Parts: sequence; structure tokens; C-alpha cells
Amino acid sequence: MSDGAGIPHLRLRGEPHEVGRQHGAALAGPLRGFVDDSLCRLDLLLDEQVTMSGLAPVLSAFDKVITAELPRLADEITGLADGIGIYRDQALLLQLRREILGYRKIPARGDCTTYARAGSHPVLAQTVDLNGDLDDQISVLDIRLTGAPRGVLVLSFAGLLGYLGVNSDGLAVGLNLVLGGDWKPGVPPYLAIRHVLDSAATVDEAVECLRGLPLASSRSFMLCDATKAVWVEALDGGFRCFEGQQAEHTNHFLHPEFEPFDEINVFARNSSRRRLEACRAGLATMAPDAGVEEHFALLSAPPIRVVGTGDIRYERTVAAAVALPGSGRLYVRPGDPALSATREFTFAAADDAG
Repeated sequence: MSDGAGIPHLRLRGEPHEVGRQHGAALAGPLRGFVDDSLCRLDLLLDEQVTMSGLAPVLSAFDKVITAELPRLADEITGLADGIGIYRDQALLLQLRREILGYRKIPARGDCTTYARAGSHPVLAQTVDLNGDLDDQISVLDIRLTGAPRGVLVLSFAGLLGYLGVNSDGLAVGLNLVLGGDWKPGVPPYLAIRHVLDSAATVDEAVECLRGLPLASSRSFMLCDATKAVWVEALDGGFRCFEGQQAEHTNHFLHPEFEPFDEINVFARNSSRRRLEACRAGLATMAPDAGVEEHFALLSAPPIRVVGTGDIRYERTVAAAVALPGSGRLYVRPGDPALSATREFTFAAADDAG
């Protein structure tokens, strides 16, 4: 493990269980502390407290789908538990926190602004707006599984095997929360993103990967390579896409066929619309070959950057990221991006054992 100026940078190599074990062992102290912190901080966010025994049936239902659909990632979860020194259900819970939280219809203030540009200077950039004060749980994972044709570079929070990232074939993936439909046991979108980065070389392959998964909850995925930028909205097993040289998304459904099913509350919808308008306006004045710091300047400007109130229950910007799929680089500003320095992460050599 190396440290990206305050962000753990883990180089993980081997079979899935070994990759998970390395991940867990490297962050064992912080992750054990997080699991013990009001049960992954869920009890600080939910109206009613939860327990591992009470969650057991739900976790089991998710586990059956994950093991059937993504067996290698299921093995990695087992390795993560072994490396941390916790029960497997606890490592599984780390992957499922957002699904356990479910719909939250209190007046939210943010939940990610994401955009992508294709072309000669492809880029995917986004804020990460989360509740739970998760900026103390950031890491970057440089993963190459034994025999894999590509490596992946992933921004992770609190033991997640996937969140957003880029792979060595030049594909970048980001995401936005959208609320709609039935949330049920299935593949959580964070694991879906990791699977896409592991499996796909292009945007078109990534879209097919997503279409083949029984997703647990609604999301919008942002996909980018040199040829195109695409967002994919997922709702109740259905998928709707927008494709272009540039794409932007926040937290309300944009496809007209999905708009009637949007469950976002009015306060969050107003925030989402303001952030989308500000994003589009900023991009309209930004050159196609804009540098990383110019992208961070846009991500750091209100209303795109969501400042915290001190209440752990409300979303705030806990990180911003800029991925350059053409060069395999991931740049991160942890915490409030207006107040932190940019960290650069690149792929280590394929045969680096970490």
C-alpha cells in the first residue's frame, strides 16, 4: 500500500479472494472501526436502528443473487472479510449500505453531478455527494486479477469493491443516484460498476454488461471512452440511454419514458436541476482540451459543490474525481474539493504484486 497524499492507494494482485484479502488487510483497522461505528453508521442515518441479526435475511437474499451473477466478486467479498477479520455478512453489508438505506425522501441537498466528454481528450468528471461523513473512508484501488485482460483503477469508500473508476482499456464509469421503482435483492450498482470495469473495453460493451444484470436499485451510469459519452438510466429492469460526444446527469430522470416514475422529493429535484443547469453552463465555456484543474474548478463551484451543514444525515460533497480514460489516470480531491489539493493515481505495472 502506498499513500496518495492522505488517500490510501492499494495495489491489489491475484485471484479474487486474494485481492479481497489484500484490500481488507491493508485497511483492517479503519474498516473494523467503521463496521463498529453505529453499524457502518447506518444507525446514525436511519429512523429505526438495525442489527446484523435483523439484516441477516436481507443480506442472504442479496448474497444469493451476487453469488449467482458475479461469483468472482462474491469470492472477493469473502477475501475482504478474511483480510479485515470480520464476518462475511459484515463485508457484504459494506457493499449494500445504500440499498439498506433505501429511499430517503427527506429534503436532500445533493447526490452527485456527473459529466463526460468523448473525443481526442476524453474525460469523465463528477462530484461524490454522500451522507454519513464518508470522506474519512476514501481509498483508491489499483486492481489486476490473475489472467485478466485489463486493470481497473477504482475510487472506493468504506470497503466498497467498486464505485467509480477507469480501466486500462480506456473506459471510464461514473454514477448518479436516481430514485424510482422497486428496490429489491439484486446486484448493487457499485458492484455492477466494478463488473463493467473488469469486463468491458468500450462503452458499447459496458452497456451490454449492464443490460445483463438484475440490478437491485435505480441508478444512472455515466460511461465514456474516446468515441462516445453515454448515460444509462436503470429502473425496474429497464434501461434508457442517451449517447453523444458529451453527456451530463444529476439526480432526476432525464429520459421522458422514465420521468413519470421519478420519486425524488421536490427539494432534491430543485437542487438536481440547478446543478444540471450549472454543469451545462460551465461546460459550454470549457475548451475540449481543458485541463484537469479546469474540471475541478467546475466541480468545486456552487451549486455543483454541496457544502455540509454538520448534520451527518444530509449529503455533502465528500470528494470530486476526474478520470482520463485515454491515459488511464484518475485524479481525486478528497473532502470539500474547493479546500483540498488534487491527487493523481495511475496504474502500476501489470506484474507489480503490490
